[in-house]
Amino acid sequence: MGVGTSTFVIRWINFLTMLLAIAVIIFGVWMSTHHDGCRRSLALPVLGLGAFIFVISIIGFLGALKNSSILLWIYLIMLCFILVGILVFTVLAFIVTNNGTGHSAPGLRYKEYQLQDYHSWFLKQLNNTHNWEHLKNCLVKSEDCNDLSKRYKTLKQYKLAKLSPIEAGCCRPPSECGYPAVNASYYDLSFHPISSNKDCKLYKNSRAIKCYNCDSCKAGVAQYMKIEWRVVAIFNVILFLLLAMIYFVGCCARRNAARGHSKV
Repeated sequence: MGVGTSTFVIRWINFLTMLLAIAVIIFGVWMSTHHDGCRRSLALPVLGLGAFIFVISIIGFLGALKNSSILLWIYLIMLCFILVGILVFTVLAFIVTNNGTGHSAPGLRYKEYQLQDYHSWFLKQLNNTHNWEHLKNCLVKSEDCNDLSKRYKTLKQYKLAKLSPIEAGCCRPPSECGYPAVNASYYDLSFHPISSNKDCKLYKNSRAIKCYNCDSCKAGVAQYMKIEWRVVAIFNVILFLLLAMIYFVGCCARRNAARGHSKV
């Protein structure tokens, strides 16, 4: 790749990533001022990511603009760390999300999930009292369970619904308990549960309790996290390939810069 071409490409790529970084930082600031504690807890990682992207983009842009071999070296080293980090995270994400599948229940159009089916990392995170209390508070605030009765006006509609993993695990008792549903948010608990599953006794119709303390709820969250992590892992594969190409162009720009200085 020619001297002018490689530096031109690096300049424009890093100029665009600087704009992206600014957008990420603005989004992080918005999250930090949001009243929802669940979103606010994610603000610091988002701000950190935006700041890191901005710094590395500035270094790459200035290195290409000034044709500085030193700045381009720093840029390539930082980019190399990012590539290794993405690769490690992606491999771990695929390993962690390899386990866990739903179980079909008679008469239901959605699946139910069991906590023991998932990877030990998920079990460790979800069984941690501090972690689960935070997640549970977020689930209660989300109002997902309470909104079911608004979305499904009749019992027939509710029984034909395709609930999400979190809705299936946190908003209702496991089907094996045998509690008859009165509506989408209320079950008749006067019936003696036909299963020894401890979740049957933990479920309450209260808006603040539901099945948030159940293992079925943790399993629903684990399934949700598994799906999200898989999406992130696939995105990371694409990002890795793009960054690898940028790294190649950066190597060309650094080599051309070094040759330019050696000729002076």
